[in-house]
Amino acid sequence: MNGKIRAIIFALLAAVFYAVNVPASKLLMNRVSPTMMAALLYLGAGAGIGVMRLSHIGGDEHAERFTRRDLPYVAGMIVLDIAAPIFLMLGIRLGTSSSASLLGNFEIVATTLIALVLFKEPVSRRLWAAVGLIALSSALLSFEGTESLQFSMGSLFVLLATLCWGLENNCTRALSAKSAYDIVILKGIFSGAGSLVIALARGETFPDAVHIILTMLLGFVAYGLSIFLYVRAQYTLGAAKTSAYYAVAPFVGAFLSLLLLRETLSKTYGAALLVMLAGSALVVMDTLSQSHAHAHTHTYTHTHDGTTHTHTVSHVHAHNHYLTLNGHGHHHSRQELEANHA
Repeated sequence: MNGKIRAIIFALLAAVFYAVNVPASKLLMNRVSPTMMAALLYLGAGAGIGVMRLSHIGGDEHAERFTRRDLPYVAGMIVLDIAAPIFLMLGIRLGTSSSASLLGNFEIVATTLIALVLFKEPVSRRLWAAVGLIALSSALLSFEGTESLQFSMGSLFVLLATLCWGLENNCTRALSAKSAYDIVILKGIFSGAGSLVIALARGETFPDAVHIILTMLLGFVAYGLSIFLYVRAQYTLGAAKTSAYYAVAPFVGAFLSLLLLRETLSKTYGAALLVMLAGSALVVMDTLSQSHAHAHTHTYTHTHDGTTHTHTVSHVHAHNHYLTLNGHGHHHSRQELEANHA
């Protein structure tokens, strides 16, 4: 299977696993406080991936050791992973699960802007168009109503979480050549422990054993497996495009919210969903298309009427390739440039 196709599948699976997080957390939050929830989710992720590593489940193709140069990225990744889930849990508590699911897509916008400005990752015009559509979709959902034009507190907390994750995604991108096991275990143990300290300092208490186990199992699926596959996808696709495939997660999350929580969808939900689908389609097109150009230069010399003439002709060939599961298609364009030298 083509490496890029496999990376796309990893990114989509990561999104689907993460989509379970919001509606399931909403159900568990009746017994688990927000910061404690964030702590147990990450601890479950670290513990679950640790068991996978000991069991040798899932080969690690790109395993490099951490160096001192990686420390700033590791520290940033951990601190941001402490802050983001706490903001998200507060957003879920104050708002609706379905809106939180779709607003989570603003993470794509944050990740792309940070990747371009701070990490100098190339962003195509098509990807910018997709980011614009996703931003518009998020804006439609972030208002409580077109009459008041006021942001809900829940929406603001979710958007703040996406900004943290946008920067964190780029920190993780800088580490994507390392072991995916090590990255998830580091995230899980240290981010979970940091959130746990904050939860206890806030006076939050541990839930009963059943809800601890359920929350950690959710963390293993929604955070552990999701991050593990996300890192694998980032190695091939980069931070901006991998994050863009997370546009699938809110669709799944909102659908689960409808089934599990019986939440009613807002009037703008359908319009926002269509806009976000259009943005997602552009991301897929941008990822599957590749273009490159090559040039050939030929020099001809001849004598005419006692004068020697030299002609230089350059042929520029541009190719656009579109990868599919069955193969690829391509389009060629040719440009010829001629320079005459006496």
